[in-house]
Amino acid sequence: MAWDLSVDLIQATVQLEQPLADGSRTVGTGFLIEDPTPDGRPRTILVTAAHVFDRMPSVSAKIGYRVQGSDGVWRYDPRTLKIRDGDHPLWTKHPSRDVAAIEVEAPPEFAKAAIPLAWLAQDDTFNKYSLGPGDEMMALGFPRGLSANTAGFPILRSGRVASYPLAPASVFPTFLMDFSVFPGNSGGPVFMAEGARRRPGSTESQEVQFVAGMLTQQVELSGERLEIGIVTHAKYIRETVSLLDKAAGPPVIQAAPAKPPTQATAQSGAQGVVAVQAVSVTGFNR
Repeated sequence: MAWDLSVDLIQATVQLEQPLADGSRTVGTGFLIEDPTPDGRPRTILVTAAHVFDRMPSVSAKIGYRVQGSDGVWRYDPRTLKIRDGDHPLWTKHPSRDVAAIEVEAPPEFAKAAIPLAWLAQDDTFNKYSLGPGDEMMALGFPRGLSANTAGFPILRSGRVASYPLAPASVFPTFLMDFSVFPGNSGGPVFMAEGARRRPGSTESQEVQFVAGMLTQQVELSGERLEIGIVTHAKYIRETVSLLDKAAGPPVIQAAPAKPPTQATAQSGAQGVVAVQAVSVTGFNR
């Protein structure tokens, strides 16, 4: 049966935001994964870049769900997401990579949009499909806090793989993408969805659809943006999700719908030579 990973991931990708004292807000991107607990209990997990949560100082954030009405029209329906218990983070962070995961209770109609964990690339996926520099991948996110429409859907962009080699992930945990990265993109999925990819030297084509990783940073040198994104391999998303089963404590309970955000925005980012800096902008389109 034919399926479209692009549409499925658009539905599973959400904006994360937290209002700040100066009237702006910190913004990032996340996406939902379906992964039952070891005892078979259904579970919806939100994954994002760890620095997105790190740069949110308050105990709660907003997660941008979308709801389709009986008339078929989608509307933005953000909910409160508790991310801290006092000073204690409630998310699980990968020990060495910029990846975070937290169990959420999404609205039933939205929980169905979560993608299966099996759609994430494994250690041998890149070699299996002979992927390398020049191959096109796509990314979803909310650059500078902008969404595709008033319903809050993410913006889809594309770029070329800009580094070699891509595997093994244990040796090369990140790879480069040739495209512009903006504050707000952090934590968004990077994926390949080709209906007829032909391997080098082969006369037969095959469908290739998988989540390659998560956009975590941009390359910046001496204050200059080089329009290159850094993607953390899906292997580390898988590892972070698996750590949830080792974490103590009950699932995090989510709260009621929140008011739509104001127009002033501030996006989250990592600090350092290779970074996505947080900035304040206007023109948020909801």
